[in-house]
Amino acid sequence: MAVKGAVMVPHPPLIIPDVGRGQEKAIQATIDAYHEAAKKIASWKPDTVVVLSPHSIMYADYFHISPGTGARGDFGQFRAPQVKIQVQYDTELVEALSQEAEAREIPAGTMGERDSRLDHATMIPLWFLNHYYTDYKTVRIGLSGLPLSQHYMLGQCIQKAAELCGRNIVVIGSGDLSHKLKEDGPYGFQKEGPEYDSRIMEVMGAAAFDQLFDFTEEFCDKAAECGHRSFVIMAGTLDRLAVKAEKLSHEGTFGVGYGVCTYEVEGRAPERDFLRQYEEKIADEAKRRKEFEDAYVRLARQTIETYVGERKQISIPKDLPEEMYESRAGVFVSLKEEGRLRGCIGTIAPVQKNIAEEIIANAISASTKDPRFHPVQPDELDKLVYSVDVLGTPEAITSPDELDVKRYGVIITKGRKRGLLLPNLDGVDTVEDQITIAKQKAGISTYDDDVQLERFEVVRHF
Repeated sequence: MAVKGAVMVPHPPLIIPDVGRGQEKAIQATIDAYHEAAKKIASWKPDTVVVLSPHSIMYADYFHISPGTGARGDFGQFRAPQVKIQVQYDTELVEALSQEAEAREIPAGTMGERDSRLDHATMIPLWFLNHYYTDYKTVRIGLSGLPLSQHYMLGQCIQKAAELCGRNIVVIGSGDLSHKLKEDGPYGFQKEGPEYDSRIMEVMGAAAFDQLFDFTEEFCDKAAECGHRSFVIMAGTLDRLAVKAEKLSHEGTFGVGYGVCTYEVEGRAPERDFLRQYEEKIADEAKRRKEFEDAYVRLARQTIETYVGERKQISIPKDLPEEMYESRAGVFVSLKEEGRLRGCIGTIAPVQKNIAEEIIANAISASTKDPRFHPVQPDELDKLVYSVDVLGTPEAITSPDELDVKRYGVIITKGRKRGLLLPNLDGVDTVEDQITIAKQKAGISTYDDDVQLERFEVVRHF
């Protein structure tokens, strides 16, 4: 097998004795597990170690693979400049991986390097490994803001590239777990924190990689996890392979979760084709949604499918409810893909002749003109989840006390600057959050209270 095995490890800088200066003893179980994992990697004698790092160069829509012949780094930012790590990159494997990703239309490659120095999430696992084994080259890969399925596909590409190059590789999924485990921790407490740690350790301990796709974007954000995407790429490198999984440790001493698991490849396992299974599940869910969607959502979906797939605007259907022809209102069309926002464009007040035309215009804009995202592609259409918000008439209010984050959206105006936020959004739990985000969207200082406030209700169709 080209992939000999993989490990899931954390990267707290204080685990390095010169950094921790005694504090590392509080996570001795993690240290012991790390050494055991490093010994296991050494026993596999890999030609190349692939490190998946949340702290390497990261882009929203691109996987950065470190270029060049090698790199070095140290722990100077953690007051230990004497601890240094140097690696030699496997340039042949990097080239093969880039070509394989391009063939599968995955945005990945060596462009866009801003800093060649090794990051701590790469150096820490290699520091442990170098105690037992040094005869290897390295490939370092950053994460992205792309959907989890794309991360898994990149893992499949790594596996394929290793096979083409005749490399025996080990994959290191570097990543801490939740940063929200304790009130007195550096990042505070969120109930999703311990929930994430419990779930991810159960999933990773059993190598039940199909369940990695069940973690929603909202849940992961609230848990403030670090390594989920690393783990998904790692899972992709083990696609269709039987593995012996061992859960070695889990600690949250400092309010941050640290988990260590190892995966030894034992042979082929065609039934562990988790991406295919996930895509079938998504397709089934899309089919069920279509059966129950109302006219508003159906119009948005048909608009986008026609425009993205055929590059033409649909005509207004003749079988819509009467109010869609006769009424005017501001409308927002929102798209999600795998739980992530994929586009959202709308109008505060109506600009078209009726609601139907408003939906058509804003659906096209949401899928092709949202500046935060690249245009929706035809192969994404079956993965999209739609919602349509029809806005009520805004009314002026004098105080945030008149807002309700679940019931009312908010419009904030300062001179020519105007920001809007819809009600009942994932991850927006307080009026304070709602106002802050609306100000940020408008380019208004979050500390500026000399603003005009309006509230509005919506009818949400999904």
